[in-house]
Amino acid sequence: MEYIYAAMLLHSGDNEINETNVKSVIEAAGIEASDVRIKGLIAALEDVDIDEAIETTALAAAPAAGGTAPTAEEETLVQEEEEEEEEEASEEEAAAGLGALFG
Repeated sequence: MEYIYAAMLLHSGDNEINETNVKSVIEAAGIEASDVRIKGLIAALEDVDIDEAIETTALAAAPAAGGTAPTAEEETLVQEEEEEEEEEASEEEAAAGLGALFG
């Protein structure tokens, strides 16, 4: 992940994203840079419009207009409901299987 972050920092600062600059950012963070991973990152970003990728990702991650992100409590309730539904479905499948034995 740190290699992606390095590229994002370079992009934000309007610096060229190349092997030397990425390596400098990684090493400045106190991380031993891997030349192989850096080359892979540079190759992967070759045809990517970073501004467009950021915009697309930001739009996908944003909640619907007027909506708010669910609270932890709401997420827990939804998860519990889903687990109960799965359990009920499992019990119904088991009952159907027993009915076939005696059918």
